[in-house]
Amino acid sequence: MTSQQNRQGYLFSKRYSSYVFILLFLLYVFDYADRMVVNSMFSFIRAEYGTTDTQNGWLVSVIYLAIGILTFPISLVIDRWSRTKTIGIMAIVWSLATAACAFTGNYVQLFMARILIGFGEAGYAPGGTALISGMYPLEKRSRMMGFWNASIPIGSAIGVTMGGIIASSLGWKHAFGLVAIPGLIIAVLFLFVKDYKTVDLSYVDKANNRIKMERKDMFREFLSRPSVLFTYFGMAAIVFVTTALIVWLPTYFASELNMEPKLAGTLAGAVMLLALVGAPLGGHITDKWREKQANARLLFPTISTIISALVLFIALFLMKGTAQVIVLFIFGAWVMTFLAGAAAVTQDVIHPGMRATSYAIAVAVQNLLGSFTAPIVLGKISDLSNIRTAISILPFVLLIGTLLFFLGSKYYVRDMEKVAKIKLEAAE
Repeated sequence: MTSQQNRQGYLFSKRYSSYVFILLFLLYVFDYADRMVVNSMFSFIRAEYGTTDTQNGWLVSVIYLAIGILTFPISLVIDRWSRTKTIGIMAIVWSLATAACAFTGNYVQLFMARILIGFGEAGYAPGGTALISGMYPLEKRSRMMGFWNASIPIGSAIGVTMGGIIASSLGWKHAFGLVAIPGLIIAVLFLFVKDYKTVDLSYVDKANNRIKMERKDMFREFLSRPSVLFTYFGMAAIVFVTTALIVWLPTYFASELNMEPKLAGTLAGAVMLLALVGAPLGGHITDKWREKQANARLLFPTISTIISALVLFIALFLMKGTAQVIVLFIFGAWVMTFLAGAAAVTQDVIHPGMRATSYAIAVAVQNLLGSFTAPIVLGKISDLSNIRTAISILPFVLLIGTLLFFLGSKYYVRDMEKVAKIKLEAAE
């Protein structure tokens, strides 16, 4: 690494960093495509296996349950062993598990295969977040997080859209096999990507002595950072809403707007695909604002989330037909603007040796309270009443997220002052 690159704060050369980033981006695309491809198949699965909406919701929720349970222990391996090797191995696992869904013969087998997808995906977001945080300088962190997280709506849209198209054309099981192949290829390539050296878990005391962190110090690292704790739960509130829409919007369009499954899946995918605009836009705005406002990485999510709540309320309660779809498109383009700043906070205020662990906690909270819960809760409400009633609770969940981000912004600057200053080094 040259002195010029050192001054710019990059871990690797810019060219190699871009190569690694592209692989990370593509893996995230197929991570979400593999987990979301089932969403447009619910009517086909119901016809073949006689499932209810609650059972179909479980096909999505079980992935998030598996991720929520495993992400923390896997993140410890990532932080203490290797980000790149763990990412590659787990991507191979989730790709093979997705392909296995194509060979299932009943609901239980499909359910078990979906659990394996969750096992594989449990460590990807923490490992990828830690690697990006290490590769790029602090002042560009939100921006790169925004670009990376733009892959989530792309992958979700690909999964939802391709699921409906392939299911209608070739049969629903073929979709699993077709979306599994690209991720498997990229996963193998990632096994050979460079990493940074594992960071020693230590801190400098007031007497300038380097002290090895004990388990109690690690717990204190998180418990003494209110900004990141509020951020974890604020992210969960938004993820509850976005997951609910990704899963149930095709059903909502088919039921309320009388759309064919293929069109319903395509439009629902398009709504969430527009978030690829919001994620990088939010990162750009956040990093620019942070130059003047130190806690912008939580103030901007506060503002963007309350705007999202208002737009979604207008769409669901005041609009009908084509107008409703248009306003939902606006919502889709805006709702992910919060993510880049919030994700950066999980890395900013925590010891560099525990960045994967920090994002793993974020993932666990998001998945257990958001992604896991949303499909089941809305499926149950739909079974008890209708899908319209279920969807109508979502703007109010966004208001909870707004409050949490605002509370976190009050502590961000103070928490940043506590962080150990450690320079990362590229591994040989």
